[in-house]
Amino acid sequence: MRQEKGVLWKLFTSMIYLGTFTFGGGYVIVTLMKKKFADELHWIDEKEMLDLIAIAQSAPGAIAVNGSIVVGYKLAGIPGVLVSILGTILPPFVILSIVSMFYVAFQDNIWVNSMLTGMQAGVGAVIIAVVLEMMYGIFAEKKWGSVAIMVIAFVLTAFLKINVVFVILGCIVLGGIRTGLKMRRGEV
Repeated sequence: MRQEKGVLWKLFTSMIYLGTFTFGGGYVIVTLMKKKFADELHWIDEKEMLDLIAIAQSAPGAIAVNGSIVVGYKLAGIPGVLVSILGTILPPFVILSIVSMFYVAFQDNIWVNSMLTGMQAGVGAVIIAVVLEMMYGIFAEKKWGSVAIMVIAFVLTAFLKINVVFVILGCIVLGGIRTGLKMRRGEV
């Protein structure tokens, strides 16, 4: 029980920290979750973390909250889910509450606008890093079917401007078909 409390406390404080100092949305916090829980604490291995990220991205809702749900559940079950959601949503809630009270004073401030513009550039770089890291993970597994799906999904969204919802639904169907075929062959 004492060890579980330690995990819950570490999970909560980690999510508070990530939620407080993460600007740019869910993709940024998910990357930092991977660094924290897989790379630093070694509570989750890298492949499993990529699977959890895929689940978080596939589920409806905010990716930061979805990520905290899957990581919290993996590490400590339902109590882990509760503390990690609380740790994830509390900092932005407090920060946005404060900012909204002073929005009129901030909206035309050149310093605030400059800071937000700089943060957008940093967020773009972090998102690119996430994409590259996930791409390297797929290539490292040498599962060429997954690589083909990744390339086709990219082409459909980037060049053919197919709505990402349809691409995700198509990937879900393809994943179901692949899993069904593997089950028939006894590979799963």
